[in-house]
Amino acid sequence: MRADPADFELIAPGELQAVVALLADEPGKWLPIAGGTDVMVQYSAGKLSARKLVSIANLTELVAIDVLPDEIRIGAGCTYSSLRSHNVIAAEFSLLASAARWTGGIANQNRGTLGGNIVNASPAADSLPALLAYEAELILISVRGERRVPYLGFHTDYKKMQLAPDELIRAVCLRRECSSYLHYARKVGARNAQAISKVCVAAVGRLGVNQLLVEDIRIALGSVAPVPIRLTEVERLVKGKPIDAELLRLVRSAVASAIQPIDDIRSTARYRAAVAGNLVVEFLEQLRNSGKTA
Repeated sequence: MRADPADFELIAPGELQAVVALLADEPGKWLPIAGGTDVMVQYSAGKLSARKLVSIANLTELVAIDVLPDEIRIGAGCTYSSLRSHNVIAAEFSLLASAARWTGGIANQNRGTLGGNIVNASPAADSLPALLAYEAELILISVRGERRVPYLGFHTDYKKMQLAPDELIRAVCLRRECSSYLHYARKVGARNAQAISKVCVAAVGRLGVNQLLVEDIRIALGSVAPVPIRLTEVERLVKGKPIDAELLRLVRSAVASAIQPIDDIRSTARYRAAVAGNLVVEFLEQLRNSGKTA
């Protein structure tokens, strides 16, 4: 049954400081809403409990993409369409550009935001493995000021995160250091467009100067655990070694040990585990053949 709009209150202060002041006055009482692509699905299904909504859509402070010498800062209110069309993101952060193309249809991409994808905290979110692979940092804002935290570890459990009730995500920061890396992104779903991931992989890596040993590598997965995850144990296993048949065998086993897939309406745990291992191996094989070095 559809929710009753009379049960909800929506305000739009129009300024970021006014929004964080509101959140500080009544922590946990207000739900920030930007594109609303997930909130409105819950609303239409009658699964959104009656509460106060505060619009943060199109706030000037949240929609900029600032390109700095050492990093790029993406406002939390930037839409997927903005990410898709940005030249620096396309050239240097192709994992994120790919994720933006995968997310929903054009209407959703015009409305949905990167910050909203983070705080919605779906294990199947397309953009979140890319942020893990790029070792993103988040700038969080409240009336107390700003703090910068690693995205790795931000999600602590299903739909739980290190975000205080009076805080907003202001920006996502990505270091400009991966131009020499191989970028690998794959999404497995029921169809090629507008599908929720069965398994999603984002990875970057490069070989040493001799092109035989793995110098650096980062691998992240979605839809295989309660939160998007970095395969840190797999990365440690691979670093400093040649990519050969024995290493790939060990990697398959390590991936299976690192993930917690489930059976649901989209897939089975067995399928997810098999595909996750296959995709990580495919990435390593491409890295071995890429010639990407420091």
